[in-house]
Amino acid sequence: MNHQTVGQETQADAVIAATRDWLEKAVIGLGLCPFAKAVHAKGQIRFVVSAAQSPEALVKDLIAELRALEAADPSAVDTTLLVHPGVLADFGDYNDFLDIADALLAELELAGVIQIASFHPQYRFEGTMKDAIENYTNRSPYPMLHLLREDSVEKAVTSYPDVADIPEKNIETMNKLGIDGWLALMAKK
Repeated sequence: MNHQTVGQETQADAVIAATRDWLEKAVIGLGLCPFAKAVHAKGQIRFVVSAAQSPEALVKDLIAELRALEAADPSAVDTTLLVHPGVLADFGDYNDFLDIADALLAELELAGVIQIASFHPQYRFEGTMKDAIENYTNRSPYPMLHLLREDSVEKAVTSYPDVADIPEKNIETMNKLGIDGWLALMAKK
């Protein structure tokens, strides 16, 4: 964790605060992930800020967090947000790193146990324009890797009607909100 002081907060505290704000306003507030509210309300999300400045250092942090999530009691830690503000700021580099992350899951024999979802300030779905509003469903304040337990994902999916409709609903929500609405939402205190 990075402990540089920024006023009264450390830099890591500020990163977590911005990430939590985004989670509450966008992911939960807009209903982009119907499963996030429960784990957030129960305090089951682990927020970790990596001090990594290179992909190699991030790999070490990712391994540590995958192992920590695997070992944790799911009722205490169900999911982890590994935020890495100092590395992979370019979305192309970040996207390439996702292949390394997936290979790590296989290497650590965690494929089928944990999955990794991706969020980035420049997130861009394949086939979309750079500033297409649907990209904002996965745009976070900092690059991050979301580590999820497969068992929890399966339980959530089976309990939610029409899971396949979530991406379409999210695009509809974002189209109604628009870029100006998104910016206003994220600027709101």
